[in-house]
Amino acid sequence: MTEQRPVATSEQRRRERRLVLFILIFLFPILAVAIVGGYGFLVWILQMIFGPPGPPA
Repeated sequence: MTEQRPVATSEQRRRERRLVLFILIFLFPILAVAIVGGYGFLVWILQMIFGPPGPPA
């Protein structure tokens, strides 16, 4: 037996296209800035606690 897949309507395709554009234009850049900023903040806090990297003076 073969199963028939439901045909995507034009409204579904339009909604999916808008979702992909939202993810590519807004979500990925915001996540990238948040991850890099969070990592920088973590390094800054750790350097305040443990001191800068390098050999001891």
